[in-house]
Amino acid sequence: MATFQYIAKDSEGNETRGQIEAADRNAAIAAVRAQGLLPTAMGEVRSSAADPAQQKSKAKPKKAPAPSSGEKKKSGLNMEINIKLPKFLQGKIKTKVLTQFTRQLATLVNAGLPLMRSIDVLKRQVKDQQMREALDGISETISAGGTFSEALTAYPKIFDNLYVNMVKAGEAGGVLEVVLGRLAEFAEKADKIKNKVKGAMIYPIVVLFAAVGITAFLLITVIPKFQDVFKDMMGGQPLPPVTEFVIQASQYVQKDGLKVFAILAGVYVLMKMAAKTAKGAYIFDVIKLKMPVIGTLVQRTAISRFTRTLGTLLSSGVPILQSLVIVRDTSGNLVISKAIQSVHDAVKEGEGVTQPLSQCWVFPPMVVSMVEVGEETGALAEMLTRIADTYDDEVDNAVAGMTAAIEPALIIFLAGIVGTIVIAMFLPMIKIISSVSGGSGGM
Repeated sequence: MATFQYIAKDSEGNETRGQIEAADRNAAIAAVRAQGLLPTAMGEVRSSAADPAQQKSKAKPKKAPAPSSGEKKKSGLNMEINIKLPKFLQGKIKTKVLTQFTRQLATLVNAGLPLMRSIDVLKRQVKDQQMREALDGISETISAGGTFSEALTAYPKIFDNLYVNMVKAGEAGGVLEVVLGRLAEFAEKADKIKNKVKGAMIYPIVVLFAAVGITAFLLITVIPKFQDVFKDMMGGQPLPPVTEFVIQASQYVQKDGLKVFAILAGVYVLMKMAAKTAKGAYIFDVIKLKMPVIGTLVQRTAISRFTRTLGTLLSSGVPILQSLVIVRDTSGNLVISKAIQSVHDAVKEGEGVTQPLSQCWVFPPMVVSMVEVGEETGALAEMLTRIADTYDDEVDNAVAGMTAAIEPALIIFLAGIVGTIVIAMFLPMIKIISSVSGGSGGM
């Protein structure tokens, strides 16, 4: 039998510390849970002294000599763990790296491999330096008696609040491998939708930049040469209106082009600054949701993210109030966040989810009705997941439809600009050729 020192919380959230004897760490955790407590830290007391009082005296930091860094790693009594993050860990890692790590960890744990062993295996395989350094710190924290969820909190730029709380719920319920699998599925589906939206925007952006570049090149370099030719050969005759318009546009770009660019850049910077304020961010989020074509896509993506996140949290055992707080902070849209806050306040007062959700214009009646059915049948998590699946399909269709509509529209737009410039240059040439032909015929 080994002696373990633990930190746990009771049902009211009060912290309790104590010692317990058990065959191993898992048995110790089970024994603490049997007392109605939720262990948050568990470490084996590794001491040769048989007297518990003597062990207790050794655990006091004031009387014991300061341990070396190597001794700190070996000691199970060091319950407070502070890990200093290197500067490069402050940035976010790629979603693909985190998703791959979560999927592999879920597979290893589900296969029966201990958590520490699974992390060590993945640590040797991970190529990303940030993730590797994070796994080193996580291993040290767990070895020193901390839980997996506690170790994750030291790396908020890698593991967000959603990730940590789901892992914590999995640890409390003894279903960590199930929660990790759900996290991996959630991340994969979210990344899939994100990549589809990004992929759909690549072609329009490329065509738009090409249109701007070609137009600028023609207005700055080609049109002025034609202008000189027309001035010499037209003999003071008036130019066609479309030609006059193109020449004036060319002169304006040459004269005030940099000024226009500076104004546009200034407007962009001001919009970015305004978006960082609470009121400005809310206004921009409303505009995103109400924009034609794109607004529908943004709305469906936001609903899919909200329902999938909340459904995943609830099915993983996270309490509904805590789940709503997490979803509110990770919604990515202040209009959705405000609606979720109303739901949170209503649930806190003992009401249901449906009524405050129906008061937000973002959520269609179909979504509200499905949530209501989920509440009435006690299958809210499953119903939310079904809503997310439905809206994922709608996002796919919306992306495909938007791409199909934007591509020909942009081609026509580009062809219209270039065609207008070409026609504007050829009309005076035709007039010049006609006058020359007429003059030569008279001779």
